[in-house]
Amino acid sequence: MKIALITYLDKGDYDTTTVESEDDKLLYFLKEKGLTIDLVIWNNPHINWEDYQVAILKSPWDYFDLIEDFYTWLDLLATKKVKLLNPINVVRWNSDKRYLKEIEAAGLKIIPSIFINKQNRVSLKHFFDEFNTDKLIVKPCISGGAKNTFKVTIDHVEAVNHQLNHLLQEEDFIIQPFLPEILESGEWSFIFFNGTYSHSLIKKAKPGDFRVQPAHGGSVHPQNPDHDLIAMAQQYVDLFAKNCLYARVDGTFVNGEFLLMELELIEPFLFLNTAPENYDRYYEALKKLM
Repeated sequence: MKIALITYLDKGDYDTTTVESEDDKLLYFLKEKGLTIDLVIWNNPHINWEDYQVAILKSPWDYFDLIEDFYTWLDLLATKKVKLLNPINVVRWNSDKRYLKEIEAAGLKIIPSIFINKQNRVSLKHFFDEFNTDKLIVKPCISGGAKNTFKVTIDHVEAVNHQLNHLLQEEDFIIQPFLPEILESGEWSFIFFNGTYSHSLIKKAKPGDFRVQPAHGGSVHPQNPDHDLIAMAQQYVDLFAKNCLYARVDGTFVNGEFLLMELELIEPFLFLNTAPENYDRYYEALKKLM
């Protein structure tokens, strides 16, 4: 069986010097386990997908910049009968943050969210009262890496309105209250492999920033959560990440209650480097799903 470990054409937009190359270390580890596996750029036109039986989404970090091409590529894999991990239908669903509405409808907690359809005009001012907050977070429904993400205060809301209404001509957006708990306590990530808990950590933004991604200077702090916390995160995975090689449950705690920020099922950094056994858990999950 030949496996493609899927990455992207790195043009320097989403790379980071603060973390090691997870892709390279994982590729080496899986080869050492005897797997026939290549690192493959998802939209490389020269790849013959009939050569591969399995494809693992690892770091297609530009998929949201090329979303229609990405959807076409998913169709191609289905036509060629390449088994994608995570599954194609789950990836399509997870590519648009409107999936949060389905999670909320299932009775699980999310950060309060309002969605604005493209080609509508919006004034952000009344959302401060709507969410009872003095800061908003505004980002595209199809996005990643904090692209076109705004932290909005009343002092500069009009300037953001102008930018946002321009961007709304092309894409849908999500509006959420900014949670100070993210700055105070950080953002939790619970990582699961094939539905089984593996490890967790808290990501914290650097002083003066609100973005917790390592590419923006965020720091990582491994955690040892108790059974109740793991069981809480497990609910999101059980309902919405079936047959997934990996799932990352991201959120924060407000008044002791976990609120989901995102269920990452396409290209999350998995923080495998935080413990050697993480690689083994990943491999065991992969074996079961192949």
